[in-house]
Amino acid sequence: MSQRENPAGLRLNALLAEAGQAPLDAAATGRFEELLSLILHWNARMNLTAIRDEEGILSRHFVESICCARALPAGITTLLDFGSGAGFPGIPIALCRPEIRVTLAESQGKKAAFLQEAVRVLGISASVHAQRAELLAGPFDCVTMRAVERMAQAVATAARLVAPGRWLALMTTSGALARLQAAAGAEFSWPSASPLPGGGDRMLAIGERQRRA
Repeated sequence: MSQRENPAGLRLNALLAEAGQAPLDAAATGRFEELLSLILHWNARMNLTAIRDEEGILSRHFVESICCARALPAGITTLLDFGSGAGFPGIPIALCRPEIRVTLAESQGKKAAFLQEAVRVLGISASVHAQRAELLAGPFDCVTMRAVERMAQAVATAARLVAPGRWLALMTTSGALARLQAAAGAEFSWPSASPLPGGGDRMLAIGERQRRA
């Protein structure tokens, strides 16, 4: 279904415009429409994501993740989405940045099965690691994290999977940011943090792991 025929695609691009972001082209819009359909279908059968309505998925999951994808530095070829859940931000990153090989790490079997289906249907450059992320050898050019249980502990683990001179991207709240940056360790520098769209106190912070002298 084309963007013109699907109000979800029109709404997504309207939300991006409200966030000061460029719209998706017709091909990308169509793939996000496919992803939305998959999420709504699977959410009807299992607790895939706590946000279950179309507007919430578009505004919170899709727009936030697209903003993250566009903010990541150039030159990333490998990325780990640590505790991917329903695929955010990893799947939108794979859709928006096809040059990046994305690994979606999710230990919950049903959610991992959804991720496998999404990768198949969307035909994206991604693989699913259906075990705990810390079992991966790494390193990766970038590790992303969003809404992971025991976030500070997970950040400390994720930091070790980032290659020297590469990046750790945290999507969190302004109140939790300093604690999570501290959990990453002294090897990381954090030049800036930027607010995520939608109001509230949601932030994106991208830290660089320093190269050893």
